[in-house]
Amino acid sequence: MGPNTEDDSHFFVTQAIRDRKKRYRRRFVFVIFEKRVKKVIGNIEMNIHDWDGVGEIGFIIHPRYWGSGYATEAALLMLKYSFETCELHRVYATCDPANEASARVLDKIGMVKEGVLRKDLLIKGKWRDSAIYSMLICEWEKNKAL
Repeated sequence: MGPNTEDDSHFFVTQAIRDRKKRYRRRFVFVIFEKRVKKVIGNIEMNIHDWDGVGEIGFIIHPRYWGSGYATEAALLMLKYSFETCELHRVYATCDPANEASARVLDKIGMVKEGVLRKDLLIKGKWRDSAIYSMLICEWEKNKAL
């Protein structure tokens, strides 16, 4: 939802490290690293919202690296981790309906658009709609077999 200040970024990293040390984790944050320039260019996160097997993924990439496939690759790896390691039943993601690039990533990785949540997210004092996408374990297993 940035751009973030340096303090915001420091807080995010501190929280991610703290969450990593928990015995029963509900939050999994991974950095997206660009090997050629040896820089962290973003992150991808999965939060388990329901111990019955429901998780949410989200990603952010530095604008300089948009359109290079990093979000798609990271999101596919996160789906694999969510379904095959965490054994989730359902994974969902949301994005701003006007964010065509993020919607394309979610389409590319095989998530299904379920609809739009109206004015469900307050960002910088303004309510925003969220398009919601999801994938079920049976869909993951079917796509994985292709």
